Amino acid sequence: MTVEVRLPVVALVGRPNVGKSALFNRITGRRVALVEDQPGTTRDRIYGEAEWTGTRFRVVDTGGVDESGRIPFAALVREQVLQAVAEADVILFVVDAREGITAADEEIATLLRPVEKPVILVANKADNEERRQAAVQFWELGVGEPAPVSAFHASGLADLLDQVVPLLPRAEPAPVEAGARIAIVGRPNVGKSMLLNAILGEERVIVSEIPGTTRDAIDTRFEHRGQPVTLVDTAGIRRRGRIERGVERHSVMRARQAIDRADVALLVMDATEPAAAQDTHIAGYVKDAHKGLVLVVNKSDLLPGGPAARQEVERRVRAEFHFVPWAPVVFVSAKAREGLAAMLDAALAAYEQRQLRIPTAEVNALVRRAVTEHPPPTVRGRRLKVFYATQAEVNPPTFVFFVNDTALVHFSYQRYLENSIRRMFGFTGTAIRLVFRNRSGEE
Repeated sequence: MTVEVRLPVVALVGRPNVGKSALFNRITGRRVALVEDQPGTTRDRIYGEAEWTGTRFRVVDTGGVDESGRIPFAALVREQVLQAVAEADVILFVVDAREGITAADEEIATLLRPVEKPVILVANKADNEERRQAAVQFWELGVGEPAPVSAFHASGLADLLDQVVPLLPRAEPAPVEAGARIAIVGRPNVGKSMLLNAILGEERVIVSEIPGTTRDAIDTRFEHRGQPVTLVDTAGIRRRGRIERGVERHSVMRARQAIDRADVALLVMDATEPAAAQDTHIAGYVKDAHKGLVLVVNKSDLLPGGPAARQEVERRVRAEFHFVPWAPVVFVSAKAREGLAAMLDAALAAYEQRQLRIPTAEVNALVRRAVTEHPPPTVRGRRLKVFYATQAEVNPPTFVFFVNDTALVHFSYQRYLENSIRRMFGFTGTAIRLVFRNRSGEE
């Protein structure tokens, strides 16, 4: 059991298309939430972290509450909002200063009036003085004085956050469950949601005929061989050039966010169409993010020809994913629930490899031997010198090399050093990070 600081929570609620996601992105300083001029874009709760005047807090962007029934999943979105309100310390009720009060605004105000938590009414899209003055009409909602802002122009945000921070409780340490975080990623229609359900043995992910059902990450905890695991099921990632309007493009960002939050990624492919260009693109991102990776070939029950067919698919996968030779390949059938234990074993083995810490003496002995056996090439008459090396971090395993000049580090020699580390110490199933820093020989 580890400990983390439980930050106070600010929840953004409101009807669709009032600019909650744009406001979320402004407050957190990151483009995480979906921003589209399309009602109902954000369905699940999206979390980010922010800081103002030295106070850190979490921000929750919720789906828009729609009582008309015109937006799919409206009941689910309403439930998400109520859950966000339940966990929030401060609630920002966002309305549209351009459109004025609507029936949906009044419905949400009715939901919020009984809430015994601070509620700040935020009149967004107040882009000029006329709209700022007109924001007073929102007094009629009965939830307090409206704060005019423009998320698009970043105006009024400082005054808004000055209101929020004094209402937040102090951040307190809280226990958090240990264990591996595993992201399920891949192109659409390769069986990611079915794989998650097969692992859990029950229906946990919404199944719908509407495309893009799993846009936002859904985290689910369970145990495998007595070890705690958190599965992060992500949106499908479409091929380049085939991303649908707005929402699917942002789903790519959402999948990347899930990878960033994970320790290990399960890259799910279709056995009948493995190693497509988008598959290798995702693997490249996992590698760049220095995460663990397991290459999962799903629908293996559809392969004709028995073991020979599997060997040919594995050969093709290995060839296409040559840039991650350390990633294991496993065959599964989510439909038949075959190969699931081996897949999870591989993921947890990668997670354990990410925790390896090599003593500095052993790292330096290896580096000295590697440099002696294969000296660095000269660059413009100068040669790289490695004075010292140490493992600075785990998860991801990070090795720091102190050298005479980082400009002399060629990518091919960096790859040689990484391969030397792997041959000696393993790190199977995970990317490792090599950092080079300048230091003189005298130091």
